[in-house]
This record gives sequence, C-alpha cells and structure tokens, in this order.
Amino acid sequence: MLIRLLRTFLRPHRQAITLLVTLQLLQTSATLYLPTLNADIIDNGVVRGDTGYILTFGALMIAVSVVQVVCSIGAVYYGARTAAALGRDVRAAVFDRVQSFSAREVGHFGAPSLITRTTNDVQQVQMLVLMAFTLMVSAPIMCVGGIVLALSLDVPLSAVLLAVVPVLGVSVSLIVRRMRPLFRTMQERLDTVNRVLREQITGNRVIRAFVKDYYEEERFRGSNTELTDVSMATGRLMALMFPIVMTVVNVSSIAVVWFGAHRIDSGGMQIGALTAFLAYLMQIVMAVMMATFMFMMVPRAEVCAERIEEVLATESSVVPPLAPVRETTRHGHLELRAADFRYPGAEEPVLRGVDLVARPGETTAIIGSTGSGKSTLLGLVPRLFDVTGGEVLVDGVDVRELDPVLMARTVGLVPQKPYLFSGTVATNLRYGNPDATDEELWQALEVAQAAGFVRELDGGLDAPVAQGGTNVSGGQRQRLAIARTLVQRPEIYLFDDSFSALDYATDAALRGALALETAESTVVIVAQRVSTIRDADRIVVLDEGRVVGTGRHHELMAGNETYREIVLSQLTEAEAA
Repeated sequence: MLIRLLRTFLRPHRQAITLLVTLQLLQTSATLYLPTLNADIIDNGVVRGDTGYILTFGALMIAVSVVQVVCSIGAVYYGARTAAALGRDVRAAVFDRVQSFSAREVGHFGAPSLITRTTNDVQQVQMLVLMAFTLMVSAPIMCVGGIVLALSLDVPLSAVLLAVVPVLGVSVSLIVRRMRPLFRTMQERLDTVNRVLREQITGNRVIRAFVKDYYEEERFRGSNTELTDVSMATGRLMALMFPIVMTVVNVSSIAVVWFGAHRIDSGGMQIGALTAFLAYLMQIVMAVMMATFMFMMVPRAEVCAERIEEVLATESSVVPPLAPVRETTRHGHLELRAADFRYPGAEEPVLRGVDLVARPGETTAIIGSTGSGKSTLLGLVPRLFDVTGGEVLVDGVDVRELDPVLMARTVGLVPQKPYLFSGTVATNLRYGNPDATDEELWQALEVAQAAGFVRELDGGLDAPVAQGGTNVSGGQRQRLAIARTLVQRPEIYLFDDSFSALDYATDAALRGALALETAESTVVIVAQRVSTIRDADRIVVLDEGRVVGTGRHHELMAGNETYREIVLSQLTEAEAA
C-alpha cells in the first residue's frame, strides 16, 4: 500500500527527485572520498614530513568538503519541498474523496477517523518521505561504498564487517517486525481518543446538565491510557534498538583497532589506512543506523498508508452521472415512485415502496412516529444517499441523472440539525448564493423571523458566527439556516423538522411569511409538531417506512388511525377539529 501510494503521488515530482538523488550521490561520494584523502595525507605527508603534500591534499579536502556541504543543503531543500508537496497532494486527494462521500460512507468511517486519516496519517507518510529523501537515499550508497573502500584498504581486516552487518540486520528486522502491529493499534486508539474528545466537546452542555463530568473524565482517561500503553510498548522497542546498534558499533571498533594494531606491527598495514578503515567502519555503521531509523518509521507509515488507501479506494454510493441532464422542462415538480432504501447490512429497509408527489405552489407535509423514515425520505431528494429501489424524480428526471449544479440550484434543504460555519452572518447566508446582495439577505432574514436578533448583534450582517453556530441559540440557528436556503431561492424547499426549536408564535409568523415567499415553489415539510403541518395542501403519513395515508388534515382525522393517534397525542379533540 505504501509503495503504491508513493508511486501515485510522487510521479509528478520525478524531476525534483532525480535532482535530489543526484545531489545525494555527489554528497555521499564526497563523504566517502574524505577518509581516503586523510589516509594519504597521514601516510605520504605526515609520516614523511612533506609539508607541500599536506597543503596540496589539505586544499583538496577542503574543496571536497565544500561540495559535500553544498550538495547536502540542496538535497535537504529539494527533499523537504517534495515531501511537503506530497503531503499537500495526499491531503487534497483524501479531502476530495471524502467530499464525494454520501452519508453512508461518512457513517462507515466516522468523522473522527476521517479527520485522523487526513491529518495525522498523511503527516506520518510525509515524514517518512522526508527522511527517505534525506537519509535513505544516501544510506545504501554509503554502506556499499564504505564496504568497497574498506576492502580496498585491507581485505583481512574487512572480515570484521562480515560479522557486524548481519548482526545489525537481524537485530533490526526482529524489532521492526514486532513494531508493525503496535503502530496499527496506535493509530486505531488515536481514532478513539479523537472520537471521545469530539463527543465531549460537542456534548459539553449535556455533560454539565447531567453532572457526568467524572464519568466523561474516566472515559477519556481510559482511552488515553490505552493509547499511552501502546505508545509505551512501541517506545520500549524503539529505545531497545539504539543500544543494540551502539553496542555492535563499539565492539566492532575495538575489534578493528585490536586487529589493525597487529597488522601495523607486522607491516601489513599503514597507520593512515587504519585511520581510514575506522572512518569507513563508522560510515558503514552510520548508514545502518540511518536505515534503522527509517525502518522504525516504515511500519507506522505503512499502516497510515493502508488507512489512507482505504479512503481513496472507497467509491461513493452516490455516483455522478456520466451524461448529466443540465436542463429540465418543468420547474419544481417532485415525485417518488416505489422508493426503497436499506442501509448496508440492515435486516429491514428504512423505506418501502414510498409513492409521493409534490407540486409547485403546494405544501406537502410528511409526518410519522420517530424512526418511520421521514428524514431518510427527504435525504433521497438532494442525493445525500441514493434509493436502493424505485426512483426519485425532479422535474420528470431521475435525480441520479441530474447535473449536480442543476440539483443544487433546484433543491434547497434545511436539515434537522442546522449547521453554521465559522465566519459571519453574511458569509453563512451567502453559502448557497455568493452573489446575493445585502438587501436580499435582509429580505431572507425578515421572512425567517431572524432580522430582529441579527440587527441586535454587534456588526449586524458582519457579526461573527462561531463554528457550528455555537454562539447563537438553537432557535436562532434554525432561523439562520432557513434564511440561508431562502437566499439560495431554489424551486424545491425541503424543511426537515426545521421549526422544532421555535416557539409557537415565531413558528406561526415564520410559516405565514414563508407561504408568501414560496407561493410558486414546491415545499416539503417534515415535522413532529401537528400545528406546523395541519394547513398543508397534502399530508403524507409514514409508519415503519411505508405510506399509510395521504390527504388533508380533516380527511386524515376522519379516516386514518395512525394520523389520528399522532394528532391526539399533541392536541385535544376540540383543538384537532
């Protein structure tokens, strides 16, 4: 997964990678050449007392060092730049894919996990790429080059390398193999911490209202402790790796000095050669250590890459049409024909054979008990998810064939839980129509019965709105969401229990103003409150996902027992009549 992800997203940066590898090759070659020059200076200059030789080759060493430094700086620059570009591209790809998801896919992954995959998981892959470009490219060159040059200096002494490299390789591989499952567990537990924290921040008022502070503290402490435990287990393995490597390094250095001294004493080796051999040994070991450091990061990056690929490989159940319909003849006509919807893996469908017609100039209301499928039915129209059977038609065209731009212009939805974005009142109202004038915004606010409290805010239309609209009340949030849809001016208005937080007086005033504003549009209202929908032109009664009645209020009161039960649970017989 990791290789496939990197191959896909690094392909556009091939030129930068080629230049980076070239710079790393030059830098590593210069690093390998320096001990040989140093050995020459010792053997041919210092031992013989040749000052000219020392100065000449000393100047050459300085020149090689300058090349090494310049190439190293260039390699780090291009490596950091390419890694940052990779992170940017992967985050953008994950974001774009998540934006295409329907509610079904978002629910499958969960918002906390999607956030972690877009941020922390991408960061882990980006860090691996950065370290690979700055370390991993030079490590094998330095390791192989060091071995070759060490062999050229003294073959018998190079036998030490035959013992050092395999021991390091086996030690590192054993530790890395145990780290991989721990890293997967770490990322999953990080998801859990994010989910718990997100729930606690979002539900802070509920926690305070039920005095559940201690319970939530314990719940977070449990999730945090689980993450800490797996992090500690991973940290212990990482801490074990470096002492093993350094022990092997020090033992091998002692062995080289010991056997090298005997070689010099017997005349088979010069002092400069031993110095260079020690330098090459350290370079070989440093290359192995760099590879070790990389191997410590690879397992976690692999896990993160798998999680990223899971998102990128998931196709949305709401697929854009290949040949979208960009114009329709009718305007605002909505029809559901035998519509079914079933969640994946569910034993029973949420909706079964729903037939419904909503026409321009009419208000169609949908009512039913909790869990009867009202919100699901409304979500089928703007394609928050697609029907699993039957059809949803807008202006005589299946919504699955409509151009998304036309769909957004035709259908306006006020969701059951209205969400406001951080910004100002004006930026939120212009979300569906960026070109709306201030006069149009105030007109929408007047209709939504929100103009009064907006005028009282410091700044009016420019008053700040917190993320999620948490700095306004629930009723104010609902009215701003209604005004936002009015600014959009769609041909079909869908109100999903959008008046539940309003008092009766505001509800009545809003519905009166809304009737005038949407007189020529199609209006579909889902509501629990009977007073909100009793004057609708058509009332559709849902029960366990089926339509069990259609008509006006007085017709259903006389002939539909389900509707009658709902009404009498809220009103007296006299009020209902």
